[in-house]
Amino acid sequence: MPTLTSADGERDALLQAAKLMLVSARTAPKSGGIDDILIAIVYGEEKEMIAAEMEKMGEERKISMFLRDSQNLRNSEAVLLVGVKGTKKFGLNCGACGYPTCAEFEKAEKKHGIDFVGPNCLLKLLDLGIALGSAAKTASLLNVDNRIMYRVGTAAKRLKLLPRASVIMGIPISAKGKSIYFDRPTK
Repeated sequence: MPTLTSADGERDALLQAAKLMLVSARTAPKSGGIDDILIAIVYGEEKEMIAAEMEKMGEERKISMFLRDSQNLRNSEAVLLVGVKGTKKFGLNCGACGYPTCAEFEKAEKKHGIDFVGPNCLLKLLDLGIALGSAAKTASLLNVDNRIMYRVGTAAKRLKLLPRASVIMGIPISAKGKSIYFDRPTK
């Protein structure tokens, strides 16, 4: 009689959950109905590449939280990367980007900062936040442990995993007896 082990079932369920999270991020409301969100599910060797890059970044910057988060990522089954093409203008002329008009923002030199490319349109960044919240909520509804992580996104950006994104965040997912994303050491 065929058997499905707990580990195999959890892995399959987590990858299905990641796909549902992807759909939630895709269908989340967007400013003006314009979708500039980029999404990918990463697992296996590519996930390990992100964790290794996070360790490298932690050593370069002497920031232990990169090392801590790389272990969280390694202990996760998969990670949902959610990015945005934030250097595109929206057309509201709100000035939140630091320029008085969207035309000036669009002409501004897009610079690579330490982690991301900027300046970014506030409305595009809000769209990113809403997509992340929608994906995390779907994980929560499915009882899948998750946490939105800045450092995962910085490593994914350095690895050019979503090359058209100016900003990326990661949501690793896990199913353990206790959530691995809380009660984490800070040093």
